[in-house]
Amino acid sequence: MTLRVCSYNIHKGFSQFNRRMVVHELRERLRSLDVDLVFLQEVQGLHLGHPARHPEWPLQPQHEFLAEDAWQQTAYGGNAVYDHGHHGNAILSRHLILSTANQDVSDHRFERRGLLHCEIELPRFQAPVHCVCVHLGLIAGSRRRQMAALAERMEQLAPGNAPLIIAGDFNDWRNRADELIGRRLGLTEVFGSGRGQPARSYPSTLPLFRLDRIYVRGFRVRQAQVHYGAPWAQISDHAALTADLEPVS
Repeated sequence: MTLRVCSYNIHKGFSQFNRRMVVHELRERLRSLDVDLVFLQEVQGLHLGHPARHPEWPLQPQHEFLAEDAWQQTAYGGNAVYDHGHHGNAILSRHLILSTANQDVSDHRFERRGLLHCEIELPRFQAPVHCVCVHLGLIAGSRRRQMAALAERMEQLAPGNAPLIIAGDFNDWRNRADELIGRRLGLTEVFGSGRGQPARSYPSTLPLFRLDRIYVRGFRVRQAQVHYGAPWAQISDHAALTADLEPVS
């Protein structure tokens, strides 16, 4: 069995600098990757103003629109809630999602963050695979506390060698996550296993900063890829990451 996963900060369905609405192009790009699990950040769950300004704005929540006819299961965790809507993280899955929970790890009121945790039933695994979609804060101290909360929660819910995938926008350009959660939880970063460090993923035109990650436990990494440049740079300011995984026997 090969499990193909993707992590992508989709910028709420707008291109860089919010120049244009690209949610339809985004849906086609995601489908072209042919992945089993998608970890999405900055997903617009609701925005009351967009339909009036953008006639083609989907009627469904963004994660449901992106998943339609391609991923049968979805989970969404709204983190930033405001008068006209909310946005957060989402997981799209071709496999059964058994449970979902969203943990608020906001460090201050100006930057709302959460950890979306799902248990997913996968072939060849006797127990559910724990999947966590993250979008960490912009301030280093906030990220440290958020990663500590993530590690503590996974130690409780996915102890020992329980299969685990943690993916998302870590905003971790100094690469502290390897020490703060990687070693503590026994994780492998899918790019670090071959290159010695995470991939460059931002900005998507020509990536310089290593902000996005896919960490795994209980899987062997067959290959990993960064999707940047045209046409990806016209969709989001982050590159998309994909990895092909095999269960560790």
